[in-house]
Amino acid sequence: MALYAAAAAVLAGVESRQGSIKGLVYASSFQNVKQLYALVCETQRYSAVLDAVIASAGLLRAEKKLRPHLAKVLVYELLLGRGFRGGGGRWKPLLDRHQVRLKAELARLKVHRGVSRNEDLLKVGCKPGPASQVPRFVRVNTLKTCSDNAIDYFKRQGFSYHGRASSLEDLRALKGKCFLLDPLLPELLVFPAQTDLHEHPLYQAGHLILQDKASCLPAMLLAPPPGSHVIDACAAPGNKTSHLAALLKNQGKIFAFDLDAKRLASMATLLARAGVSCCQLAEEDFLAVSPSDQRYRQVQYILLDPSCSGSGMLTRHLEEPGAGTPNKERLRALAGFQQRALCHAFTFPSLQRLVYSTCSLYQEENEDVVWHALQQSSGTFRLAPVLPSWPHRGLSTFPGAEHCLRASPETTLTGGFFIAVLERVEVPSLTGRSIGTRTYTQPSPKEKEEAV
Repeated sequence: MALYAAAAAVLAGVESRQGSIKGLVYASSFQNVKQLYALVCETQRYSAVLDAVIASAGLLRAEKKLRPHLAKVLVYELLLGRGFRGGGGRWKPLLDRHQVRLKAELARLKVHRGVSRNEDLLKVGCKPGPASQVPRFVRVNTLKTCSDNAIDYFKRQGFSYHGRASSLEDLRALKGKCFLLDPLLPELLVFPAQTDLHEHPLYQAGHLILQDKASCLPAMLLAPPPGSHVIDACAAPGNKTSHLAALLKNQGKIFAFDLDAKRLASMATLLARAGVSCCQLAEEDFLAVSPSDQRYRQVQYILLDPSCSGSGMLTRHLEEPGAGTPNKERLRALAGFQQRALCHAFTFPSLQRLVYSTCSLYQEENEDVVWHALQQSSGTFRLAPVLPSWPHRGLSTFPGAEHCLRASPETTLTGGFFIAVLERVEVPSLTGRSIGTRTYTQPSPKEKEEAV
């Protein structure tokens, strides 16, 4: 099966330091990148366990044509995964010949280590931490359906809907086939951690987007009204772009830029599945995009989610096994690019509102970048106070930094994230008058009920 060969190739590439899991997955020719990514991450997580079982069972000695990385993927599926998908192709008969021995070696390993669960076999460094408790967030794609219809579909499938969550504790308590509506985003459904919906028909039809809650905040806080012109400066893989299109109701224009041709190709597939029709993709460096180009004269909204260290990603330890804090030189280079991108965004003449976000935990890529850009703007832009009840704020490194938002598995039950909303202090209108800035605050319970 092509999935297993692609997963084995990614694992081999990671081992030979050709790139990160995510980079190699996007560079592969396998179309379902999320399915491939999930399989590779889980196989990598259990790598040491699989190596021990394969060696004890003598699998590679008995099947000399079976390559080690492919063996690891296949044994993961057999013993720890969901079983062979699509029948398993020509690999299922091969593994069936060794199934009894492999299962016996896994059981023997558990006895030897004094554990009863597969998860307990993981090394201390790989055992699930707070990140493993983060729920599965699912954004309803309002270009194709609505929350009520999605909820009804899940209920018909035997899921139990418990209404709108009122606290993080409600989300932590989710188990089994129960789900909730997020208390902040009316189009966000919440399922128990580790719920796998990659094969769900609504996901495959583009009615659902599997997207962490923190990753949904940038588009929500940018809040471009239908008809707006928007730039998504570093757009791939495209979840935020599809969210912008949903907020626009496909009315207006999104100019989406990214330098990676393969990631853009995957993004085009994602957007087509999501029913996005208002987006123009360009394989171009945002820093090379001219603010004076007439195509962008009406752009009032920019979403800037630039390349970063990825230190807040839930699967970071799998992205680059053994990776710790990036060295100062790499952080300095990333922050330099982020500062240039943010300052460049400020030069678009009609810009009214901008969201800067990263999946980084480091001050150098977050508060420091925002403070540098604000100083360079000479008072033209300011931080907008947003979501006053959000529990995790920016680090107090400069006056007003508390208007920034942070997120983490421990404090918000999401991936690690940083968001700053910046707005022009005065926006010239076509009549010559100035438009005052606006503040995005958390909606009241009544407003949120009406928005559903």
